[in-house]
Amino acid sequence: MSAASRRPVVIIGAGPVGVTAALLLARRGVRSLLLERHRDVYPLPRAVVVDDEVRRILQRAGIHEEFAAIARPARGLRLLDARHRVIAEFPRTRHGHHGFPQTSMFDQPELERLLRDALARRPECELRGGVEVVCVPQGTGGSRGPTGPVRVTFRRDGSDEDEHVWADAVLGCDGAGSVTRDAIGAAWEDLHFEESWRVIDVRTDRRVRTWEGAEQICCPTRPATFMRVGEDRYRWEFRLPEDEHLDGPDGRERLRELVAPWVDLPPYESSGDDFEVIRQAQYTFRARLADRWRRGHVFLLGDAAHLTPPFIGQGLCAGLRDAHNLTWKLARVLQQGADERLLDTYEHERKPHARHMIRVAVAVGWAMTGGQDRAAALRRAVVGAACRIPGVTAAVSRDLSPVLAAGPLVRRRPRLTGRVLAGTFCPQPWVIVDGRRARLDDVLGDGFAVLTAVPPTARMTAVADALGASTVHIDALGDDGTLAAWLASGRAHAILLRPDRVVLDTVPAGAGYFTDTAAWAPLLHTARRPAGSLTRSTTP
Repeated sequence: MSAASRRPVVIIGAGPVGVTAALLLARRGVRSLLLERHRDVYPLPRAVVVDDEVRRILQRAGIHEEFAAIARPARGLRLLDARHRVIAEFPRTRHGHHGFPQTSMFDQPELERLLRDALARRPECELRGGVEVVCVPQGTGGSRGPTGPVRVTFRRDGSDEDEHVWADAVLGCDGAGSVTRDAIGAAWEDLHFEESWRVIDVRTDRRVRTWEGAEQICCPTRPATFMRVGEDRYRWEFRLPEDEHLDGPDGRERLRELVAPWVDLPPYESSGDDFEVIRQAQYTFRARLADRWRRGHVFLLGDAAHLTPPFIGQGLCAGLRDAHNLTWKLARVLQQGADERLLDTYEHERKPHARHMIRVAVAVGWAMTGGQDRAAALRRAVVGAACRIPGVTAAVSRDLSPVLAAGPLVRRRPRLTGRVLAGTFCPQPWVIVDGRRARLDDVLGDGFAVLTAVPPTARMTAVADALGASTVHIDALGDDGTLAAWLASGRAHAILLRPDRVVLDTVPAGAGYFTDTAAWAPLLHTARRPAGSLTRSTTP
C-alpha cells in the first residue's frame, strides 16, 4: 500500500464525538482522517446540554473559551407533576468539581462549527465530507481481533467507485446506524425503553415562564420536557403520536395548547411572527448498549456504542467521555508501543458508566411516563418522598461522574479511613503560577502528572520520570486550598493522574511511594522505556 493510502487513525463520522477525538489525538501528535457523509455541519439543533466534566473535555480539545461564549449555565433539573407542582429538584452549581458550570445549555450546530474550526487549524487532521463508508472488514483473530492495518472502503458522493484507506486504528463515531458496529460483530442489548416523542425548537421574543433549568413533566397522559436553550431559544419535547402534526391552523392550535403552561400564544388567525418554530422532528427514544465496543483496533464511540433517552441530558456527554477515555490510550499504544491490553480498559471503564447513565435516564423516563395505573402514581409519590430526604438530590446530582469501575488502571483497595481517590477525577481549581491565573489542567499539560503535598521521594520521582509525568507540589499552585483538602480527604500525600485526569495511584500518608505500580505498570510500559523502570525498588 502507498503512504498516501495509509493513516494512523481513520475516524468514521465527523459529528462532535468524531471531531473531538481527532482534536484530542492531534494534541498528542497522532494524525487522523475523518470520513463524513455530510459536506457541512448538520444545521438543525439536536443535543442542547453538557455537564462540567464535558466542559473540561472541550478544554482539552482547545475550544473551551469559544464554547463559553455560546453556552448558558442552567440551574439543573426539576421534576413536576401534571399540575406543574415541583416533585423534586436537582440543583446544579455554576462552579463544579471540574471547574465549570455543572450544566450548560448550547446549540449543537454552533458547537460543531467551533470544533470544525479548531480541526481546520490542526495539520494532523484531514476532514473529507461527502463520503460514505461502505465497508470495514471484520477480519479474523482471537478474542481481541486483528491488530494489523484495517482497510476502510468508501465512496464519494455521486460515485459508484470504491476507494480504500488503510488505518492502524478505526474509530466508529457513525451513530445509531453504525457501519462500524456491524463490522465488529456487535449487537444491541435492549435496556427496555422505547417511546416516540416530538422535539420542537422555537425562537421567540414572547415572555416565557421559565425556571432557567430543565423541567420534566411527570404525567402519564401528557409528559413533556422544557428548557431554555439561549437568549430567545427554547425547546419542548412532547410524547405525541407520529401522525399528529403541529403545522397549519389545526396544528397551531394544538401547539398553542401544549405550550400554554409556559407561554401565552394568540389564536392562529391573529398570530404573528414572534413565535418561530425552527424545527419539529419525531424521535424514537431508545435505551440500548452494544455488547462489544472493540475488535482489534476497531472501536465504537458515542451513539454507535450506546443510546440513551434524553431525560438527563447525557447522550452527547457519554460520547465525548468515550473520546476522552480512549484517545490517550490509543496514542500511547500507536506512538510509544504500550501494551495492547491497555486498550481493553476502554470498554471496561466506559461501559459500566454508560449503562449506569442509561438506567438513570430510563428511571426518570418511567417516573415521567410510566403508565396510568395505581402503580405509576405510587412510583411518582415514592420519587417525591425520596427526594425530600436531606442530601438525596445532592447525591443524585453528583452521580453524573461516578467512580470508574475497578480494573488495571483503577486499583480499588478496602477503605479504612478517608475517601477512595483511585478512579475519581481530580478537581480543577483556578491556580496562580508565575503570577498568571490559569486552570489546573492547562498547567499540568496533556500527559501524566504527579500532584504532591510533600517533597517527592526518589521512588515517586522514578515513577514520574518513567511515565514522562510532570511533578507539581500543590503549594506552588496558589489555589484556594481545594487540592490540599481533596488530598487530605483521601489521606494521601500525593497522587498520580492519568492524562484524562483520573487518579491512577496514590501515595498514602506516611508511605513515601505509589502502592500499586506492579498492577498498572506493565500496561504503560513503552518501547522507549527500559522494562521494569516503573516497578524497580528505589530507596527514598
